[in-house]
Formats: sequence, C-alpha cells, structure tokens
Amino acid sequence: MAHSVELLFDPEVEDAIRGQWAALAQVGLPSQAHHRSPTNRPHVTLTVAARIEPAVDAALRELAGRLPLPCRIGAPLVFGHRSVVLARLIVPDRGLLDLHESVDAICEPHLPSGPFPHARPGQWTPHVTLARRLAPTDLAAALEAVSAETADGTFAGLRRWDGDARVDTVVA
Repeated sequence: MAHSVELLFDPEVEDAIRGQWAALAQVGLPSQAHHRSPTNRPHVTLTVAARIEPAVDAALRELAGRLPLPCRIGAPLVFGHRSVVLARLIVPDRGLLDLHESVDAICEPHLPSGPFPHARPGQWTPHVTLARRLAPTDLAAALEAVSAETADGTFAGLRRWDGDARVDTVVA
C-alpha cells in the first residue's frame, strides 16, 4: 500500500468537500464518502511512494510555520479513461508550489524506492479526490451532482499517511 504526505484543509473547506462526496453518494455514484475509515478525510497529496520512513516527521514539522496557507478549489478535473477519478483542481500558487518542492526535497532521503513520478515537482497536479472508479458513462451525472464553483480556504495541517498500517500522523 502507498505512503504519502498530505495537506489537510480548514474545517470549512473540509465540510464543503465532504458535501460534494455526499452529493455523489446520494445519486448512487462512487464517492470518497463510501470509505468509512476515521482517517478518511479530504486532502491534497504532496508526495507518494511505496514507503515513507517515519523519521521524516521531524523534518516535516519544520514546515509548520508555512501553515495556514491559502488555497483555491478550482474546476472539476478527470483522470483516466476506462475508469475515471473525479477530482477538484487545487489552483497552484507560488506558496503551494514552494511548499511542494520543500516536501519533495525533505522526503527524498526517506523514500527507499523514491517518489512516484507523478508526485515530483513539474509532474504534480494538485487536486482533491471526489470519486474513484467512476464509469465514464456516469461522468455527466457526477459533474451535475457536484459544485463547479471555485472556493477559497486554507490548508491548515500536514500529515503522513502509512497505507500499510492504515495510520495517519499529523506532523503540522
């Protein structure tokens, strides 16, 4: 299972994203709301790898001074083609891109097999996932169910997710 470092939203943005999860579920479509784990919450993945050593937490805590960081929830975004992921774009600004680059540099020595390529600076698309394994034929209904309006908020926290143990550690 993958390990990751993720940004967490302020309560208002988190509630808004959970509302979009619920809207998808209410019309019978796949949604992140279907994951009942207490660690399941809206987030933006900054880096992801097969394994991230817990020793990275101390170095990541140094980034706490950069939070809260403003964020803008942008347009709906689709990844894939046979089975799609529906997400909302996080409009990148200089602060977010700088934080991403810092996380990449801090984490690299703690990733035994390196980061997944799509998480590297210049390859990364910041987003918050609304649904996975959505059939392309359901895409129109899914887009109708969720808001496409932009929203402003803040990133309020940083966590490391251990996908093997299914444990999240809030580091900032």
